[in-house]
Amino acid sequence: MSSELEKMERGEWYDANNDAQLLEMRIKAKDLCFDLDHTRPGDVEKRKDILTQLLGYYPENLEIISPFMCDYGSRIQLGKNIFINSSCYFMDGGSITIGDYVFVGPYCGFYTANHPLDYQKRNQGLEIALPIRVGSNVWFGAHVSVMPGVTIGDDCVIGAGSVVTKDIPPHSLAYGNPCRVVKQWDENQKSF
Repeated sequence: MSSELEKMERGEWYDANNDAQLLEMRIKAKDLCFDLDHTRPGDVEKRKDILTQLLGYYPENLEIISPFMCDYGSRIQLGKNIFINSSCYFMDGGSITIGDYVFVGPYCGFYTANHPLDYQKRNQGLEIALPIRVGSNVWFGAHVSVMPGVTIGDDCVIGAGSVVTKDIPPHSLAYGNPCRVVKQWDENQKSF
């Protein structure tokens, strides 16, 4: 019989709210986020140590502005040269993979969890966690929400306040609620 963690990692319905192992993992991550948020920005080595404990590695040239929150930490894979502005939340029950040279504006959320429409199942604590994938050279404006299972291609700009519910192809400017592509360009173009 599979554990709830194994079900979560496979993208199956799992008990997110009542499983002791998952609760313990989330408390550990939240404690580390608390420690990070209460460490001076200038204490670079201490912040690196906390992030290494949280993520299980330290990405090259990472900058995270506190406060920052995630559920597990270990389900986040960040490339190099990543900037994450203040008050971002990574709900990483499903994996969150982000390429290189990505800029995340303040108050952005990456939400991998989805819940049953049937309230009886939802009240049992069931959810499913679907991965989020972000390519390289992507910029997220402030207050962007990325929903479960979404893939955003390379070289995209996602406008402030967008709610991304569907995949965004590479080389796109997209914004709105729901987020939609408003312009695309050839990968050889350097600007709009």
